[in-house]
Amino acid sequence: MKITKVYTKTGDDGTTSLVGGIRINKADVRLEAYGTVDELNSHIGLLSAYVEDNTLDIVLTRIQSDLFVIGTHLATDQTKTPLYPSAILPEGEVKFLEAEIDNILSELPEKLGFVLPGGSVKASQAHVCRTVSRRAERCAIRLAQDAKVSREILQFLNRLSDYFFVLAKKMNIIEGKSEKIWQKPCK
Repeated sequence: MKITKVYTKTGDDGTTSLVGGIRINKADVRLEAYGTVDELNSHIGLLSAYVEDNTLDIVLTRIQSDLFVIGTHLATDQTKTPLYPSAILPEGEVKFLEAEIDNILSELPEKLGFVLPGGSVKASQAHVCRTVSRRAERCAIRLAQDAKVSREILQFLNRLSDYFFVLAKKMNIIEGKSEKIWQKPCK
């Protein structure tokens, strides 16, 4: 399908359409929630561009696909529009992330202390993904205070930040970069 037009001018008044055509203000918490998920998806795309490991790229692509589902879910006001099947996170995705986290953890040496984000470019980008996923989770939780948001979506976003934390550690090991441990400054 060829895209023939990108701009519609319908958002010039500061509103946008949700799934189902309902218009809301662009400053609405719902838009903030799915917009942050979209931002996270873009950061994962950048991380994926740096990755040479095909197996890891497959995992990142799966996560990106799940984030499209989550974005559709968050962009649906369920009081006015029923959830489409494409807005329901497939069963087992939270368990999938937990298994990925456990697999990476089993490969890591135990280190104590708070880690300063950084190291290799790949690890640094994984840390960006970690922090944006935390923000996406906070936005989704704010939305869930007034709207219906699936428990699995909130769990997935919570696990996602943990996944990117351990992935950053693994990437630094693979790249031979040592992590910087935060040291409390002396006064």
